[in-house]
Amino acid sequence: DVQLVESGGGSVQAGGSLRLSCVASGYTYDKGCMGWFRQAPGKAREGVAGIGTNGVAAAADSVKGRFTISRDSAKTTLFLEMNSLKPDDTAMYYCATGVYCANVLSPSEYDTWGQGTQVTVS
Repeated sequence: DVQLVESGGGSVQAGGSLRLSCVASGYTYDKGCMGWFRQAPGKAREGVAGIGTNGVAAAADSVKGRFTISRDSAKTTLFLEMNSLKPDDTAMYYCATGVYCANVLSPSEYDTWGQGTQVTVS
């Protein structure tokens, strides 16, 4: 089984930056897509950014130009560089993996999830 552990969350002021990391352990050979999602209290989980099996990345319109997703070549560590943070970015952030994702921003495409890391922007 694949296990995912996120880190890097915290509290920052608006305009600040954070870098989230997600380390995958276990059998990751067939895990082709990886993504970041977030969920604020009372809201549905939404896709933030993802990387497909072919290595192509996509990001939600709300974070384009501010957030950058990347991963290492072994597909064992996923990163999310977050700049120009806004209070609306406050949420629990989760990383996830899936075998194949037609839409890397859709939570339903993923089958393994981490426990999350909290990001608070004031």
